[in-house]
Amino acid sequence: MNERASGILLHPSSLSNRYPIGDLGPAATAFVDFLAESGQRWWQMLPIGPTGGENSPYQSPSAFAGNPFLMSPDRLLEQGFLGRQDIDLPNSKGVERWTILLRQT
Repeated sequence: MNERASGILLHPSSLSNRYPIGDLGPAATAFVDFLAESGQRWWQMLPIGPTGGENSPYQSPSAFAGNPFLMSPDRLLEQGFLGRQDIDLPNSKGVERWTILLRQT
């Protein structure tokens, strides 16, 4: 227990990707690789559960569920749960909140 270790505090929504917020997809995997290569041992995250009142992660309605906004659209495409046509990327006018629109066929 006397061995010292260091790490970084970063919420997954801060990871860069082509969507309005970061997620637990390829950018998260690359970040973990970066941590390992730079000798870091810990990735500390702020709460990642669904947000409650006022969109606060500290007022989550569940202690066990994950925030659906952290699901990676890219990973869902890779695994066949979504098709390219199922994802509407945000337009240049901005987005208040990221949503994946599943089109009914």
